[in-house]
Amino acid sequence: MEAGAVQALQTPVARRPGRPAGSGRGPEQRARLLDAALALFARQGIVDTTLGQVAREAGFTPAMMHYYFKTRDQLLDVLIDERFLPLRERLGGAFQANPDDPVAAITLLAQRLVEVAGDYPWFPSLWIREVISEGGLLKQRMHERFGNANQQRGIAFIERWQKEGRLNAALEPSLVFLSVIGLAILPLATSSVWRNDPARRKLTADDIARHAVALLTHGVGRAAQT
Repeated sequence: MEAGAVQALQTPVARRPGRPAGSGRGPEQRARLLDAALALFARQGIVDTTLGQVAREAGFTPAMMHYYFKTRDQLLDVLIDERFLPLRERLGGAFQANPDDPVAAITLLAQRLVEVAGDYPWFPSLWIREVISEGGLLKQRMHERFGNANQQRGIAFIERWQKEGRLNAALEPSLVFLSVIGLAILPLATSSVWRNDPARRKLTADDIARHAVALLTHGVGRAAQT
């Protein structure tokens, strides 16, 4: 073998600048960072969470975090595109699936909310903190990007059902979705507080969904006879 060839074999190949070690695990590392961000956002809010804290939560260095996400706004946009929009689509089809049956539509929405909360433990706390609460950065960012078209479509369904006599005319259309959220999600978001309460600790997600639907459809009056 020629001397030049031997030297080439013995010389280590330089690592490409900027790529983290173990770059073959890139998708896995990126997903871990997203999961860590969601956990922290749900626990302490977006405004009070830094990229460095997300890196530590995921077990990575700040340099690794910076390789994938340069700013918190970039991270938040990725979370919206990859984690929140699929959930919004999953929740948003309840009214379209039952255009002439408001009770079925609201029931399905409540059930899906509880299902999503079961699949994604960060969802209830994050929604309460960042979407329902005043000044939530997630709500602000999503409104900047997508406006309120989805909200207006939901309100239009409620108003049409009321005009058709299918839904209680005393309901405030703009508060219906918020009411469903409160009944279905608030108990799950605060479960750590009441899980040790003997009267509630055996409650399941199905129990919460059933209670929300019963309260929404029949109020506190006598249940409809079947």
